[in-house]
Amino acid sequence: MNDMLLLLLAGMLAGSMNALAGGGSFVSLPALISVGVPSVAANATSTFSLFPGRLASSWVYRDGFGKVCGVPVLPISLATVLGGLCGSMLLLLTPSRVFDAILPWLLLIATGMLVFGRRISAAFRSRASARTATIVPIQFLLGVYGGYFGGAVGLMMLATWSIFGGGEIKELNPMRMLMVTAANAVAVIVFVAAGAIAWFQCLPMLTGALLGGWAGAHVGLKLPASAVRALTIALAVATTALFFVRAYFS
Repeated sequence: MNDMLLLLLAGMLAGSMNALAGGGSFVSLPALISVGVPSVAANATSTFSLFPGRLASSWVYRDGFGKVCGVPVLPISLATVLGGLCGSMLLLLTPSRVFDAILPWLLLIATGMLVFGRRISAAFRSRASARTATIVPIQFLLGVYGGYFGGAVGLMMLATWSIFGGGEIKELNPMRMLMVTAANAVAVIVFVAAGAIAWFQCLPMLTGALLGGWAGAHVGLKLPASAVRALTIALAVATTALFFVRAYFS
């Protein structure tokens, strides 16, 4: 398959997955690496490529924006943006060979959250109480992860907010999309300023992600995401295994 067509289709799938259930980077990152983009540049390019799709999804979800666990949008957003700034700068300081070794473990964490996030949140929900002094620092750390790698960070946010009594997953989904977009926005600025984007490979993936993000958000307003979640988990497990083999056995 032509590389540009592969990246376009990967962007469409990743954008729709992010809008529905998260985990789009499990598609976009391997696609970029498969066409020869080094891992750190591929991660930066993936973040940039998926950003317009996330922005489109956030616009569709805009009527659902509100407090998270009783905490107003502004402090949550500031913590997320600051975390995204720190995480993106940390990524640029990481040599590609080191990131290649770290990446499978980041994917494993993200896959674990995809599979066990609901159970974790259910186990701890009754033991935790929401306070601004608790939620804001946790959101900062989630922002750091989002700026550095970002795989399944939206699902991590949903699980965390659910632990602290944030409400039902569907009600939290608009804020999940907004906060992931906020972390990615500052990361995108850092990556562009640092010249870390592989532009030739970025453009077809960006186009696909924009289309997929817009369409996926509209579908997500009407349909349950159970089938998409199952597909996301299957892709996550396969991708994680592939990157462990690539990092440690090839």
